[in-house]
Amino acid sequence: MGRAFQNRKESMAKTSDMKAKVYSKYSREIYVCGKNGGVEPESNLALSSLIDRAKRDQVPAHVIDKALQKAAGGGGEDFVPVRFEGYGPGSSMVMVECLTDNNTRTFGDVRFCFTKAKCKIGTEGSVAHMFDHYGVFVLPTDDEDGIMEALMEADVDAQEIEVEDGKTTVFAPFDEYGQARSALLAYMGDSMEFDMDEIQWVPKMTKALEGEDLEMFDKFIAMLEDNDDVQKVYHDVE
Repeated sequence: MGRAFQNRKESMAKTSDMKAKVYSKYSREIYVCGKNGGVEPESNLALSSLIDRAKRDQVPAHVIDKALQKAAGGGGEDFVPVRFEGYGPGSSMVMVECLTDNNTRTFGDVRFCFTKAKCKIGTEGSVAHMFDHYGVFVLPTDDEDGIMEALMEADVDAQEIEVEDGKTTVFAPFDEYGQARSALLAYMGDSMEFDMDEIQWVPKMTKALEGEDLEMFDKFIAMLEDNDDVQKVYHDVE
């Protein structure tokens, strides 16, 4: 029983640590979003989307509420968004979005991950041109024509609409995110819950990695995501 109990205890601790990191990342992002755009989800679409996403990822209500209260107070940490770009294992292209109160520290930490994976961090724009910046929505419907019509009426220039397994994925320009979200909610009903609703960097082309490159890539991404300042990692690996 001793070994089985120890394995179970270690597994529970690892799960607890992972949850704590997820809660921390959402808490920081909600705080910054609320501080910059207001703490009322009805008037801050980005915050509304973020809270919905946090709930889908099972972030407790008290974590969300605490971040909003902190943002409403106007004090606290002064986090700023920063993005780093570079080349990962197997010539993969990677973009790392962070929220930090110390850019020097965060740059050093992210650069260390690149160096540890025997890769190179690049300058701003070095790989961004190989990604599209989209608002990505996944809806629980296969009504492609209806979705297209709703977006056109809202003057949203949808770049692509895909239907698969009864779900519709919409790719809209990131600067039309708010218009697209409002149009989709108006068409589907305010009670509709998106399966996905966020702004992403989507690679224009993807590549497959194998063997040592794939193994090192997985370790590299895990190192980045383990950093508290890192919010999201985008890449072009299948």
